[in-house]
Amino acid sequence: MTGNSLKSYSEVYGEIDLAILDLKHLLGENLVISTAVRKQHGGGEVTYHQNMPPDAVAFATSTAQVSEIVKICAKHVVPIIPYGAGSSLEGQVSAIKGGICIDLSAMNQVIQVNAADLDVTVGAGLTRQELNIYLRDSGLFFPIDPGAEATLAGMAATRASGTNAVRYGTMRDNVINMTVVMPNGEIIKTGGRAKKSAAGYDLARLLIGSEGTLGIITELTLKLYGIPEKILSAVCSFDSIKQACEAVILTIQTGVPVARIELLDEIQVGACNSYSKLSLEVKPTLFIEFHGSENYCAEQVEMFKDIAAEYGSDDFKAAAKTEQRNVLWKARHDAYWAGCDLAPGLAHLSTDVCVPISNFADCVTQTKQDIIDSGLIGPIVGHAGDGNFHVLLSFDENSAEDNKKMQHFLDRLAARALHYEGTCTGEHGIGLGKAKYMFAEHGAGVNYMFAIKQALDPDNIMNPGKIFYG
Repeated sequence: MTGNSLKSYSEVYGEIDLAILDLKHLLGENLVISTAVRKQHGGGEVTYHQNMPPDAVAFATSTAQVSEIVKICAKHVVPIIPYGAGSSLEGQVSAIKGGICIDLSAMNQVIQVNAADLDVTVGAGLTRQELNIYLRDSGLFFPIDPGAEATLAGMAATRASGTNAVRYGTMRDNVINMTVVMPNGEIIKTGGRAKKSAAGYDLARLLIGSEGTLGIITELTLKLYGIPEKILSAVCSFDSIKQACEAVILTIQTGVPVARIELLDEIQVGACNSYSKLSLEVKPTLFIEFHGSENYCAEQVEMFKDIAAEYGSDDFKAAAKTEQRNVLWKARHDAYWAGCDLAPGLAHLSTDVCVPISNFADCVTQTKQDIIDSGLIGPIVGHAGDGNFHVLLSFDENSAEDNKKMQHFLDRLAARALHYEGTCTGEHGIGLGKAKYMFAEHGAGVNYMFAIKQALDPDNIMNPGKIFYG
């Protein structure tokens, strides 16, 4: 099914035409069936996966409205695909069986800031940048930074993390409570605002990372943090990627409390120099950031400089001014586009794995050699502090040989991560692209995951075909 034909779709999966009539009555102009809007919602902005449009897009404005939309879809057994900003990388928003896309971007309110309790409640469609702009005069911020302009509900649904995860954790660690519309349209809350609870099953943690296959997140209560007195960023380069990785490992093992520690191989550094107008030495490089008081940051810097020097780095450069830090981290967040510029005219696929920090150097260096041996273009960047790294593969999608090389590389990368007791994805999620690795990673555990899916969503209408095949 492509999701383009209402007739063929309704014959196979449900009563899509009847569902659209009911939804039009409910939503009026907020139900859109134009080809352009459907295509826009059929894939992510920066994803290799095929665009697969839904049959219609419902622009929701409230939790109650999402509930009514879901009830109509459940009545007609029509698939539902939640959509935030379309920034996911593994095909999570593709409508592989057609159906109704529920766009949550208009639900972008800051509902309540509880400064005394260091938490905030927001609508599903608010992005992390919008939240931090709203909070900037309060002395508080939300630290999870995946780089993309992602919605906070989408970040929870894919269990996102990013550059600050080494200090502040992932979305899993920073969600206190969620409002969720379940597959039958019922609205539930996963908890209250207490920082901990021992009351029953942890529904929040079950739904975080479920990629819209168990319910639709419409509101979130999130942890906030005080903006540090001092933020200091720095860069340092190494003669080999193994030395850079070993420096990261020792930094983490000795307890240096870095806020961010990002790895760029020499290919990525060269790309960033060209794209972001930097002048870094074209060698494996670490971007580091320290948070705390003036004296605390100074102590951290000296500890890290000693470790970097032990592994051959002698060009530590600090950037304390806000504008200098912004240039540095914007370049890091633009690494995808910089990598794409290395190979104009080719297709690009971003993938990630994560391993225990003690295995990070071996996994990265072997992956680096694998890229060289494959003949593909593939710069490496990584959230090195928690053992997570990314490869951006560029290849000719019209070449059978290149496609074969790309698929075999992805299979080897996943197998290598699992060999080192890691995971096939640290933060991109499973979606369509990594479903084939689920049994290798979880074994019989996948059967229990699928049993939960069947129990909560027996008609398989919630983002079908993601995480599990079928």
